[in-house]
Amino acid sequence: MEGLIALAGANIAVDALADDARAQRYYTFCGHTYTTASCPHPLGLPRVDDKGLPLRPSDGRQIDDLGRLIDGHARPIDEQGQLLLGPEGQPLPPAPRSRICLDVVHKRFGLRTHRDGSWYRCCGGQVRKLMDCCAHTSRRINGDEALTGYCYDGRKVFCVYYFDTHVPC
Repeated sequence: MEGLIALAGANIAVDALADDARAQRYYTFCGHTYTTASCPHPLGLPRVDDKGLPLRPSDGRQIDDLGRLIDGHARPIDEQGQLLLGPEGQPLPPAPRSRICLDVVHKRFGLRTHRDGSWYRCCGGQVRKLMDCCAHTSRRINGDEALTGYCYDGRKVFCVYYFDTHVPC
């Protein structure tokens, strides 16, 4: 009887490890739970503005390609809006701001990308627009086989990113 209980316990442990391995293959942010990973973003979560430029995920403030907060002139600033200064006391120069799907993915992976389809979810009381970054590719950013998703003209999903609409839901 004890052997049977030990065998059952071992099977449960093996099943739990398999579930953990499957769960590690999923990439999630509010409104998205699937096996396609996020598009490259300076701060991880792929939040963008309506032009596809990076925003800080926590509060939607504009950031540059280095992940620094920026002012209306693309100059790096601190949390209080003061210009960041270099060791000599001069303001740091602006860094580029690149569109996550159309520029960053293209530059890093050599793919001609398109912002094709999208879908919507309610996240934190507002509508979130989730978007597929599509390309003529057989592999996704995480190396798995690419899926059609909401892509057109034979393109497949390479990675995903999102825009918070500020529309209540």
